Amino acid sequence: MSSELLVDLGEDPATAQLGQLKLATLEDQQWPADDATLSKSATEMSQQFDADSPHLPWDHPYYDIARHQIIEVAGDDNFGRKVIVFNSCRMPPHHELDHHKLLMYLKGTLDQYVESDYTLIYFHHGLTSENKPSLGWLRDAYREFDRKYKKNIKALYIVHPTMFIKTLLILFKPIISFKFGRKINYVSYLSELEDVVKCDQLVIPARVKEYDNKLIAALKPSAQPPMSPPRSPPLPDQVFGVPLQTLRERSPDDDCVPVVMRNTINFLSEQGLEIEGIFRRSANVTLVKDVQLRYNSGENVSFGEMEDVHLAAVILKTFLRELPEPLLTYQLYNDIVNFTSVPVENQVTTMKTMLETLPEENYAALRYLITFLAQVSANSEVNKMTNSNLAVVFGPNLLWGRDNAMSLSAIGPINNFTKILLDQQHLVFN
Repeated sequence: MSSELLVDLGEDPATAQLGQLKLATLEDQQWPADDATLSKSATEMSQQFDADSPHLPWDHPYYDIARHQIIEVAGDDNFGRKVIVFNSCRMPPHHELDHHKLLMYLKGTLDQYVESDYTLIYFHHGLTSENKPSLGWLRDAYREFDRKYKKNIKALYIVHPTMFIKTLLILFKPIISFKFGRKINYVSYLSELEDVVKCDQLVIPARVKEYDNKLIAALKPSAQPPMSPPRSPPLPDQVFGVPLQTLRERSPDDDCVPVVMRNTINFLSEQGLEIEGIFRRSANVTLVKDVQLRYNSGENVSFGEMEDVHLAAVILKTFLRELPEPLLTYQLYNDIVNFTSVPVENQVTTMKTMLETLPEENYAALRYLITFLAQVSANSEVNKMTNSNLAVVFGPNLLWGRDNAMSLSAIGPINNFTKILLDQQHLVFN
C-alpha cells in the first residue's frame, strides 16, 4: 500500500479549474436503485428497527440521511481501531441531500468513537458532478472537525483516488495540518485494504467492487495488484473465528468460557484496571497477529511475560469480533435494537428473560465478560472508562447485523442496551 504525503505543486494552483476536473465516467452518472433504500417506502417504515433495515424511523429528524447508508461503522481494523466508512457512491444528487445534516450525522457517528483510536475509510468512487458538495462546504466541514476529532484518528484511507481528490487535497494544504496530512493514505485497489481491515467485514457497495474489477482488468498482467491470499483452512487448534460451542466441546473440562477470554481478562484484572483509556488504544498489528497465531496453533500464551496491557485488550476485542456469530446472537438482534421501547421499570426483567434464551456457553462468556467490565468501571475515576464509555467500545463487539456493518441508527440502541446491562449487571446476573 502506498502512503503519499501532500505535495506542494506550486503556491497558486488554479482553483477555478477544480470544478472542471472530470470526476467520473459517463456510466458513473447513472444512479442505480439502492435496494436497502427502496425496499420500503416512508409510509411503510416501522417505528422500530429490524435486522434487515437498520435505518432510523421515518419520522426521525435524520431519517433522510440515514436511509442512504452513506456512513457505516464496521467493527475494528487489524490494529484494534474502530472503522468508520464513508460511501460516496451512495450520496444522491446534491439537490436531494442536505449536506449540513450529513455533516452533523457524520459528527454524531464520530462522537461515539473520538475518545478511542479510530480509522476512517473513504470510498471515493461514485463522487460525480451530480452529487459532489461545494468547495465551501468541504472547507467548512474540515474546519468543523476540531482537535477532538483529529487527535485519535490514526489513518484516513482514500480508496480509488482520482486526480480530483488529489488536487483537492493540494488546494486545501494551507488549512490541513502537517500531522493530519501524514495520516492520509491513497489505496488504489481493494486488495490493498486487507493490510488494514478484513474486507469481508466491510459492506463494500457493488458499484465500488465493479469499478475495482475494471481497474484491475485494464492493467497489464505484470502490473496486476497482488491477489488476497486464499483463506487458510482452520487449524486443528483454531481459536479465533470458531463457534463458542466448538471451543467448549474441545475444552478438557467442558469450560463455557473460552481460554482467550480467561487469559486476557485475568491479566487485565491484575494489570489493567488502573490504566487510563484501557480498551481505547490500538496495538501493534504484528504482535496481534503473532498472539492469534500462537493461540490458533495450540500454544500457551502468557500476557504477563509480554507485559502489554493494550495488546491484551485488543486481543479480547478481536476475539469477540471474530466470532462467527456475535456473543449476543443474531436471534436477539431485533429485541436488543428495539430495547429502547421497554419501560424502565421492566428493563431488568426483560433483559434477564432475553439473555436466558442464549446458549449456555454464550451466557457464561457474557456473564464472565460483564462481571469483569463492572470491575473496570468501578475504577473509572482512574481509568476514565465509565459504563457509557465501555458500552461504546464493546457494544459493536457484542452484537452486529448479519452484514457486519451498522449504521449509526443501529449502533445507538446496541450501545444503550450494553450500558443498561453494565448498569444493572448485579441484578441481571444476580
